Amino acid sequence: MRDHPSSVPVPTGRGGVGEPVITVSDGQRAAAGERTALEVPAGPGSGRLALADEIPLTAEEAGYVAAARAANTLRGYRSDWTDFTTWCTTRDLTPLPAGPAALSGYLTDLAERGHRVGTLSRRLSAIRFAHQLADHPNPAAGARVSAVWEGIRRTHGAPPAQAAPLMPPELFDVFAACPDQRIFRTRPPEPDLAGPRDRALLLVGFFAALRRSELAALAVEHVSEHPRGLVLELPRSKTNQTGTVAELVVLPRASRPERCPVTALHAWLDAAGISAGPVLRKVTKANRPTGRGLHPESVNVLVQSAIARAHLGGGPWSAHSLRAGFVTYAHLRGASDRAIAHQTRHRSLASVGVYVRIHQAWEDNAVTMLGL
Repeated sequence: MRDHPSSVPVPTGRGGVGEPVITVSDGQRAAAGERTALEVPAGPGSGRLALADEIPLTAEEAGYVAAARAANTLRGYRSDWTDFTTWCTTRDLTPLPAGPAALSGYLTDLAERGHRVGTLSRRLSAIRFAHQLADHPNPAAGARVSAVWEGIRRTHGAPPAQAAPLMPPELFDVFAACPDQRIFRTRPPEPDLAGPRDRALLLVGFFAALRRSELAALAVEHVSEHPRGLVLELPRSKTNQTGTVAELVVLPRASRPERCPVTALHAWLDAAGISAGPVLRKVTKANRPTGRGLHPESVNVLVQSAIARAHLGGGPWSAHSLRAGFVTYAHLRGASDRAIAHQTRHRSLASVGVYVRIHQAWEDNAVTMLGL
C-alpha cells in the first residue's frame, strides 16, 4: 500500500487485459509481418470463422484487436455467437453473412421461447460484432429485422431483474457467519483464511460500492493509505474501459473496528501475507492463498455462499447485492443521489434511482396521506 496525502491527487495507471474470446491463429508466435488470421469460435458444423485472412497482422497488433472489447463482453459474445451459429446450422442457414430472414427468424424463435429482451439485445450485439470484424454490413440494419425487433421489444419488454440489496443489519449477519476455523483430518485446526478473505470482500464491496469485476481486479498497488482510511484507484471499470482517467474510491474507517472495511482489508492481507499483486485470492483446500486473483464469477459465488451461510431469505442475491445495498442504504440514511454517485461513479443520476425505486415509491406520495 502507498501513503496517500490528505489532498488526494488523481493518479494514473494501467489495467490488464482479460482473456480474449477472439483467438489469434499462431498470433503469439507470429513474427512481425507474418500473416495472421483472426478467428471467432463458431457453432457445430460451421468450423472456425476466419476473419481478415488476407491482412497481415503482427502478434502485437492481434493483441490490440483482442483488447478492443472488455474480457467479460468477449466471453458473452463467444457464447452468443455459438448459439446463433448452432441455430443457423440446424436450419441450413448461413450465419456469416446472415440474411435478414435468418436473423429475424432467430430473434422470433428466442422471443417465443421466453428469452428476455436483454438477452436478445446482447445476442444482436454479438452478431453485429462478428459481422463488423468480417467487414460485412450490419445484418440488423434492414427494415425486416428492425420491424421484428421493435415488435419484440414492445411485446416482451420488461424491467431487468435486479439483485436484492444486501445492507445492514443483514450485511453484518452475513459478515458474522464467515468461518473462523478450518478443521483438517491429518493436522490440528487452524484459522480459516477464507474467513478474513470473505469479510474483506463483503465490507470492501459494500462500502466502496464496487462491481464484481472491480473487486476481482483490485491490486495492492491500487490501495493507498489516507489519514481517514484508504483510497482505491481503479485503472479500469465498466464506465472507464479505456483507462483515460483513473477512478478513485474512498474506503473510510468505520466507528466500530469489528465492522470496519479498512480493518477487515488489513486483516486479510496480513493473514495471507499479501504485499503485492491481487488483493482477493482463492484459498486452497490446504488453507493457503494462491498467487492469482479471483475471477469475477468467483466473487459472485463467494458472496452467494456467504449469504447462504447466514441463512438469509429473499433474494435473488449476487455480488451486485453489495453495490445495490450501498446505494439503497445510503439513500435511506439521507444521502443525495449526487453524493451516492460520487462513490458509485454512476454517470447518470437516473441510474442511481433505479436501485432505490421501491423505497422512493413511498416518499412524498399523496396516497400515504389519505388517512383512510
